[in-house]
Amino acid sequence: MSSLSRWVPILEWLPVYQRPNLRGDVIAGLTTGMMLIPQAMSYALLAGLPPIIGLYASILPIVAYAIFGTSRQLAVGPAAMIALLVTSEVGRLADAGSEQYVVLAIFLSLMVGVIQFLMGALRLGFITNFMSHPVISGFTSAAALIIGFSQLGHLLGISLPRTENIAKIIHLTIQQLALIHLPTLVIGLGGVILLVVLKKISPLLPGPMIVVIISTLLVWGLNLDHMGVRTVGQVPPGLPIFSVPDVDSSQWLSLLPIALTIAFMGFIESIAVARKIAREKRYEIDANKELVALGIANIVASFFKAMPVAGGFGRTAVNNSAGANTALASLITAAVIAIALVFFTPLFYFIPKAILGSIIMLAVASLVDFQEIKHLWKVKKEDLGLLGLTFIATLTIGVKEGIFIGIGASLLWFVVKTTRPHYAVLGRLPGTRDYRNVLRHSVETDNGVLVLRFDAQFYYGNVSFLKETIKKHLHDTEGKVHAVVIDACSINQLDSSADTALHELLDEYRVKQIEFYFSYVKGPVLDVMSRSGFVQRVGSDHFFNNTHDAVIVARERQVAEIK
Repeated sequence: MSSLSRWVPILEWLPVYQRPNLRGDVIAGLTTGMMLIPQAMSYALLAGLPPIIGLYASILPIVAYAIFGTSRQLAVGPAAMIALLVTSEVGRLADAGSEQYVVLAIFLSLMVGVIQFLMGALRLGFITNFMSHPVISGFTSAAALIIGFSQLGHLLGISLPRTENIAKIIHLTIQQLALIHLPTLVIGLGGVILLVVLKKISPLLPGPMIVVIISTLLVWGLNLDHMGVRTVGQVPPGLPIFSVPDVDSSQWLSLLPIALTIAFMGFIESIAVARKIAREKRYEIDANKELVALGIANIVASFFKAMPVAGGFGRTAVNNSAGANTALASLITAAVIAIALVFFTPLFYFIPKAILGSIIMLAVASLVDFQEIKHLWKVKKEDLGLLGLTFIATLTIGVKEGIFIGIGASLLWFVVKTTRPHYAVLGRLPGTRDYRNVLRHSVETDNGVLVLRFDAQFYYGNVSFLKETIKKHLHDTEGKVHAVVIDACSINQLDSSADTALHELLDEYRVKQIEFYFSYVKGPVLDVMSRSGFVQRVGSDHFFNNTHDAVIVARERQVAEIK
């Protein structure tokens, strides 16, 4: 049982479930379920899919995650960001809402699930670390704007094409100002205002469900659907039936880039909120098991006619605040959706699309990360540049292209920084044996001994920088320096190119009567130096456990040579 429970976490907590947790789990499950019904339909419409596809994604995928996931509070289901990615790419292969479009979107769930499952099984969760926070923030902020503007047609009651081009949406909206449908506009704006008010009253209130109920009653009671207010329409009752999505190889190859993007973005969104709450609750999240769980959830989604799923920030926050103690809350949420599908789908007919649009707009408004922009302006402007580049690329070029450009720029900038790493000329703090940066501290220096610290690994990419830096500082001392001490405390690795460069420096400067000394050399670095013969050439007595001893010995040897 223990080995099985290691891979199926529900077998760990369910047999020892504590009764005091039940009340919180039930309340959280019911609250999140009521929130998820309108939200799931909204995100399905955003993805260009029938509302029922979003509801299907809120039953068995949630159950699958509850069985295999390690987070006790993560609320899995359709997500705005994932919906946008679906419509951005699948829309290029088929018309939104068509039968082929639905088949491709469902098959995309399978691809995403397989990718996530394999990443987790192969313990590749670390790969997502290459998506830096500024890049993610820039992407989500731009995507939030695209999502928000994409709902203008629903809120105004006009026809707008599906596009990621905000400028085009605004232009076409202005052209159709005279065609705005007033009842639809009133419903949409009223929904936005009511959602804001309800959230201020209490974040635990199921605001989306409340506004859906009120607006649906208005449409039904006043026959607004006969006056041009667009509604969800007929939603087929009953639970999803098992089926295998079938597309040809050319289409799944076309879907592979967006499947990879959704797999990464879905996992990052999920793990970020799961870890945040886990820290608060003082338990651990296993990233690779989370990948496996999300992968299984998406594979299950594909076999039961559902769109891709991920953990949602807003839903999880509500689930946690409502008192969720275990994944039982998610199982209750799935049960709420299942009951609604079996018994209450006739009531969905009069739900106005404008209200679903207002739910989406409010949900994504918080994703525009102004705080991160302010923070990076103060702390790290180069990271703000990455955020800005990703933001602009996503808005102007495309959603998929924007995230890949951001990742590429982030990796390129990382490489550039490693080729020109930070270094410092060091001096001794008065009255101590400690050496610090001469530009940051009041220190004592020795004109005859140059002390340098390089804060990076030595590899082929920064060999030239290393050599040029040493030459520059030796040239600036006008021949006064007789020894160079390299503080290697920050050097973790040394490749063959860097080792060769050290041999060349030794040959070049010994001719000029300049010796090299090393302090704080780490084991792996010293091993490379020993195997290459560098330690033997420079002399084992040129290596020290601290910088102060190296400087003292270098000074004494010079004095002895002069005498």
